[in-house]
Order: sequence, then structure tokens, then C-alpha cells
Amino acid sequence: MSDGPYDRMTAVPARTATPAATAVHSDPEGVYRVLSLLETPCHLVRSGGRAGMCHVPPQGAEVLATAGAMPPERLGSSDFLRRHGVRLPYMAGAMAGGIAGTRLVAALSRAGLLAAFGAAGLPEARIDAALGELARQLGDRPYACNLIHSPAAPHLERIVVDLCLRHRVRCVEASAFVRLTPELVRYRLTGLRRDRAGGVRAEHVVIGKVSREETAEMFLRPAPEALVRMLRDQGRVTAEQAGLARAVPMADAVTVEADSGGHTDRRPLTVLLPALARVRSRVARQCGDGMPPVHMGAAGGIGTPHAVAAAFALGADYVVTGSVNQAAVEADTSEAVKRLLAQAGIADYVMAPAADMFEQGVQVQVLGRGTMFPARAGLLYRLYHEHGGLDELPDTERQRLEKRVLRRSLDRTWQDTAAYLKEHHPDWLARAERDPKHRMAMVFRWYLGMTSRWAVTGAPDRAGDWQVWCGPAMGAFNAWTSGTALAAPARREAAVMAEHLMRGAAYQTRTGHLRATGVRIPTAGAEYRLPVEPAG
Repeated sequence: MSDGPYDRMTAVPARTATPAATAVHSDPEGVYRVLSLLETPCHLVRSGGRAGMCHVPPQGAEVLATAGAMPPERLGSSDFLRRHGVRLPYMAGAMAGGIAGTRLVAALSRAGLLAAFGAAGLPEARIDAALGELARQLGDRPYACNLIHSPAAPHLERIVVDLCLRHRVRCVEASAFVRLTPELVRYRLTGLRRDRAGGVRAEHVVIGKVSREETAEMFLRPAPEALVRMLRDQGRVTAEQAGLARAVPMADAVTVEADSGGHTDRRPLTVLLPALARVRSRVARQCGDGMPPVHMGAAGGIGTPHAVAAAFALGADYVVTGSVNQAAVEADTSEAVKRLLAQAGIADYVMAPAADMFEQGVQVQVLGRGTMFPARAGLLYRLYHEHGGLDELPDTERQRLEKRVLRRSLDRTWQDTAAYLKEHHPDWLARAERDPKHRMAMVFRWYLGMTSRWAVTGAPDRAGDWQVWCGPAMGAFNAWTSGTALAAPARREAAVMAEHLMRGAAYQTRTGHLRATGVRIPTAGAEYRLPVEPAG
């Protein structure tokens, strides 16, 4: 097993189905069996003139290297497990539009894992029904609800917070916040209590998702005093809660989001996580020992055991998966999209204009294979950038839009858009009626918004327009599962995928520990193996 101080293991044909703990294995298959029993320590020994692996060194054997037990529960932070009441340091992040729906959240929660309901973009009635269903199904089991920053429509944050409080949701995943808002602070503060020992108990858990140092810092510090004072003066938090706010950070955990599907800054995790960890250390020193520690998680590109193991090696307390869960059996997107995701490679993703920040040129990462959405969305942004309004569009471009992209007239699209704005955003409608360029943006946003809905429902007549938020982790997951039981979309249960990702990460961590001592792992035993689909 080593080119260094240890003898290289040589393959022998003899194998046993259930080897004794003291049996020394030098064949690659036997070595893999020893290494894959993660709950038991393993040893590289020299016995009878040969080197091999075993669980218990036989009498008289020379122990050359040892790797302790490495169950997946041992990865990350044990404090994270206790704080969130979960079995593994693993979270499934929210997927907007209810793609991370009640089935997905409930399945992972029952498996002892944390998952966030994708409330972003959903109407109030649907969020209310979903949170009520989760409360009935799961009781005290762990789960979260996504709270997304809505600077253009702050009342949407208030709706979600009100529903979370009504249904006693104990954890929110706060996404896309560039500043702290009254509603997020209200959720945090209304859960503050004095415990029996005189300390502060935070019953409302906040997990902030960030990709920049300045946004991470605002979650790592206590809530801003100005916001706390305003909420107290308005009677939305008590005086006691306002006083306790100084003793806790805004978040219990901060998820560092690297290159991910959907909205992303596309920063490498190897750069971003250490940078934000330094921010955490600096803020902790400034706040003093009395401030509870904030856990730090890793998201973006997490789709294989190697990626999970790398995240923990970088110092992550927990990992967050995203794209791969969209392909799960329980995900509330169409079966057609799941089949499309199962065919994706690691390079099948592109950036395209975002619906919610279209005018600013903000982009989202989406699946590029099997859909024309990225090209058509790019066309819309080019036309918006080059023209002052719909009336200025050349006839050829107008016909192209109506026949190939919208597949309806621009006039009808504006009528439907205006009807929606009248009900939900009357101020936007007023602006669009007096500003031709804003009206064009609203019409183009209609298409960008509908494309994600068509993907979720699997609308066959709009398959060429499906917008599927996704990142390279999906392709990496497909490559890893190729030829195994998890290759088929019908076998991709969310909890099963999570279990294999975590056990695989523990396996790769264990083999990494052995390599660090000079042990060379045979090629056949270097990778965690998924079960293979039975023939026939």
C-alpha cells in the first residue's frame, strides 16, 4: 500500500464474504471492505511477511498505520448537530417556487437531516398550506423555511415571517439579504428568552446564506440597534427581547455559497470559505467570549463525496446541497426536468438574465443542455439594452419575439402583465404606463417568470423554454452515479442521496488520513462505491 516506508500490498485471489476482524487483507477488494466499515477503526499491519488491512491487529503483527472510526456523524461540527437536532451535518437548501416542497423537506427531516422549504416566489396561501402541512407531519422534527430578501416588495418578507410565527417554524434560511431588514430581525428577536441559568435562549434559528464578506459580517454580529429600537417602539418585540438582542448574533449559522445554481457570484469555495472564516474569527474576537459561536457551512458545487469531504477539510461545520436535490424523487418539479437533469454533464450550464433583477443585468446559472431558454433570455436583454420601448423594436425583431419566444402577441402579453401588476404591484404598473422602457422590461419579465413555471409543470409545448436553475454539481453527481443504482431518476431519493454523499465523504476522509501517514491505497479501494443496479 505504500511506495515509502511500508511494503506495497500485492493482490491475492482469495476472498471471504464475512472476514474475521483479525483477518489481514492485502487484496484490493478485502482492503475496500475493511476501509468501508466506517464505524470501526482500521489498521495497516505487517503480519506473516506481508502487509495488509484489518480491523483488529492479530497477535504479533506490526502496526504500520491506523485510521480511527470515521462514521459520517463525525464530520463537521457536533455542536451543529445538537443545535439543529439533526443526525448529520447536512442541509438541503431551499429551491424557489416550491421545488423544495413539503415532500422533500419531510423526507429529509424524517431521516434526521435539515431541509428548507422553498417559499420564494409562492403566493401566501400556498406557503400557509405548506407550513401547516409540515407542522402536522413533522411536529418537533427539524426543518426550515426560506425567507428571501425582497427589497422591491418588502411586504413579502412580512408575509413569510408572519406565517413562520403562526406555524411555529423554528428555523429560517435567510437568502439574498444585502442588508438586515425589520422582518428578519423581528423573527430573530421574538424567539429570544432567558433560560433557567440566566443565559439567552434563541428559539428562532436563523441560517444566513452569503457570498460576500460584508453580508457575512452582518449575520455574525448582533442585530443593529436602530432596527431593534424601532421594533420595540412599534411594539413588535418586547423590551426584554430588545435587551437580549445584544447578547446573540443575528444568525446561528452562515452558509458560504460558492458557485451554485440560480443566483450566484461564482466564487470558488476554496477561496470564499477561508476568507469568511477569517471574518468570523475577527468578529468573534471583537464581540468577546460571551457571544455564542456561529457555525459556518459550505454550499455551491456540492454533488460528490469528494466535494463534501473537501468542504469539511476546509473547515465547514456543515454542508448544503442544492442542484442535486432538484433531481430527487421528492422534488416538486416535473419528471421531464428530472430526466433532463440526469443527462447533464459538468459543462452543461450557462448564465442567463434573471427575472427578478432583469433591468440591472443580473444573471442566474441555469441548465444549458436541452433548452433554448438561455439564448432566448439573452435576446430579450439585448433588445432591452438597445431600445427605449416596445414601439421602437424593428418589425423583424418584433415578429421574432412573437413567433419564436413569446408565441403570442406583445399586446396580449402586456395585457396579462398589466393585470398581474394591478393586483400585486400597482406602483410598478403606474410606472410602466408612463415609462415605455419599464413597460418593455415588465413584458420581458413575463417570459422570464413563466419559463421556470413551465419547467416545474413540465409543459410539453414549452419544453424549449424551460428555465432550470442548476450548477456543475449536478453533472458531477451524474458522473459519480453513472452505472450505479442512483443513475436512474426514479431511484434518487433525497435521503438516500444524502446518506451516500456523507458516507462517501467519510470514506474519502479516512483514506486521506491514511495517505497522510504514507499509506498508498490501491486504486480499487481509493473511491467510495455506490451499489450497482441489479442486472435485469
